[in-house]
Amino acid sequence: MYMNGQMIFDDNHFMDHMVSEVPIQVYCGRMHSDVGFIEYYGKEFVKVNNIFYSRKQFTFVSRPGY
Repeated sequence: MYMNGQMIFDDNHFMDHMVSEVPIQVYCGRMHSDVGFIEYYGKEFVKVNNIFYSRKQFTFVSRPGY
């Protein structure tokens, strides 16, 4: 189980969120960029709301119950 606000960064984290349909929030620095469900993830990118976000540039935060 993930806590609200917990950073996710590992492949297992992304897989858990995608399979369980737990929403995530996407940040660029401290600025909120997006919120939604993971549609795809790979080594370099995470796809949310039909947008690919670089795993190196953006921060991903778990938002269960959002």
